[in-house]
Amino acid sequence: MEKSQANDGMICGQPCGAVYVSIVVPCYNEEKCIPEFYRRIRCVLEEIGRPFEIIFVNDGSSDRTAEQLIEIQSQDQNVVIVDLSRNHGHQLALTAGLDVAQGARILLIDADLQDPPELLPKMMEAMDAGADVAYAKRISRAGESSFKRMTAGLFYRLLRRLSKTDVPVDTGDFRLISRRVADVLRQMPESHRFLRGMVTWVGFRQVPVNYHRDSRFAGKTKYSIGAMVGLAIDAVTGFASAPLRFMFYLSAATSIAAVCFLAWIIYAFLFLHTVSGCADILFVQLLFSAINLFALGLIGEYVGRTFIQGKGRPLFIIRSVSRGRSDAGIRPDESAKHGE
Repeated sequence: MEKSQANDGMICGQPCGAVYVSIVVPCYNEEKCIPEFYRRIRCVLEEIGRPFEIIFVNDGSSDRTAEQLIEIQSQDQNVVIVDLSRNHGHQLALTAGLDVAQGARILLIDADLQDPPELLPKMMEAMDAGADVAYAKRISRAGESSFKRMTAGLFYRLLRRLSKTDVPVDTGDFRLISRRVADVLRQMPESHRFLRGMVTWVGFRQVPVNYHRDSRFAGKTKYSIGAMVGLAIDAVTGFASAPLRFMFYLSAATSIAAVCFLAWIIYAFLFLHTVSGCADILFVQLLFSAINLFALGLIGEYVGRTFIQGKGRPLFIIRSVSRGRSDAGIRPDESAKHGE
């Protein structure tokens, strides 16, 4: 497998440039949020006073996101624009940004300003104290419905019970990671990615940084119910084999129930002189059909992901990487794979 050209800035896993912290920002139709996000993150980075780069990943936006990013870059040489060939999705956009990032520390953050850039100094303090990952843990979630908060809470608690990977509850992808964690992530080639679970799986020292999550600054969320369900399925199939084991236990239990039901039919025929009606037979048939279809669907999810992974296609395709610094230039029509 060819090594991505986006890795040119790395030598033996260490940044070869002077970048201390990289900010990775996936952008999909965020034209209303980008100017305010850039203003706030730039103020925070200037207060920190260390060399930085802000990597905006344009994930196939159809609005003026690309034009705004070019305008910002023309005024700030620390801005890097990663332009993907199409919309690959939030998790792969983050992955593309990680592949390009050259900093010793990398912050993953969305452009919608629900996650405040002003939390970065506290994350830096946690990493200064020895952490490899400083993940933001939500104390409150403004602007989100009770249904979304409830389902998110249930999902993370269920995932922790199904998986051996102890993914922290009430967290997202908003986190600061060290270079060695980023290098491990870049070697993980999963096509269906659940980054917050992957970061937890990596290990090292990980500490929470509590914060209050804000409402979106502008626009609408890009995570529809369907997208959230898809992410949940990726999380479960990527980090838990318990559902397959559950189907084995369920099949054993239903088999026992079927034997008991058969015994009851024989007993009723011989001693009670009654014959089971069509309703009973139909109920049993529908029950077993539903269980079989559910089992096939569940197995199909695992097999389908194995099939897609086996094709070995690139996780994402980078149209171009534009660096504002004069020593970087522009690399057009790049294709990048995560890992080697």
